Amino acid sequence: MAAESVKSEALPQQENDNGDSKSSQKTVGSNGEAENQSVSKRQRKKQQKQQKWEEERELRKQKRKDKKQQRRLERHSHQEEEGGEVQSSRKRLRRDVTPSALRLLLDCSFDSLMLSKDVGKLHKQIQRCYAENRRALHPVQLYLTSLGGQLKQIMDEKDKGWVNWKEITIKSEHYKDVVAKEELVYLTSDSPNILEEMDPTKAYVIGGLVDHNHHKGITFEKAKELGIDHAQLPLSSFVKMNSRKVLAVNHVCEIILAYLEKGSWKEAFFTVLPQRKGAVAVDKDGADHQEKEAEDSDSDSETQQHTEKAQT
Repeated sequence: MAAESVKSEALPQQENDNGDSKSSQKTVGSNGEAENQSVSKRQRKKQQKQQKWEEERELRKQKRKDKKQQRRLERHSHQEEEGGEVQSSRKRLRRDVTPSALRLLLDCSFDSLMLSKDVGKLHKQIQRCYAENRRALHPVQLYLTSLGGQLKQIMDEKDKGWVNWKEITIKSEHYKDVVAKEELVYLTSDSPNILEEMDPTKAYVIGGLVDHNHHKGITFEKAKELGIDHAQLPLSSFVKMNSRKVLAVNHVCEIILAYLEKGSWKEAFFTVLPQRKGAVAVDKDGADHQEKEAEDSDSDSETQQHTEKAQT
């Protein structure tokens, strides 16, 4: 009996179904009695590897710190060699900025006419306007008017940092209560007036509406109702598009910023307009490049046919 007891306690190594040898370890169960637990060679190696990984954690952390410090020292040394001329592109840009006296107002008074998802799209467009104006070489005086309702709720929930936005005037009041009536010009694609140049003494209003053409002409009607000036960007003079010439809020803002930088409407349009709009340049005679190329191709074809007939 004693021999059998000794034999049962000294559990030999066994092989599992996968061919891995197992060693026996004795553990104490919840009832205080010794229990046997087999650990395969593979499991033992895995445990040892994990233990080594944990032991070297601090060493890896220190190596990362050392590398980061080395890179910092190299950058500092390089800047000293260049005489301090190496600066970030952002700082160089900001030093060259010349603010514009032009005022640009985003009219957010259409909140009740939009679905929640469209108000969310408007929020993103406003974020883009703010960001592009901050990066612009000639930033305008940006206003956000009639802020409230769904838009303010979404901004509070998804963009809490908006309360700290700089270089922008945010008002809950309507734009007509913020800027003098005679200084206002509403930018709307339905206006018969073409905006040839931008007047720095004026305040240009962009309608903050994402409605998928459910309220066509509403901004034009609002401008007439309030008795303020209105105009459309000279898009048709330079660009032919496959879609309607109603642009997103941020596109109008970006086009104006590009115009202030480049001094050319044509360059501004083709810098900003997305490819999905299918924009092509319009010649001075009113024909777009694609039509002209097609005409030239037809003309060449006719000439070739006449030549072939003459030869026969």
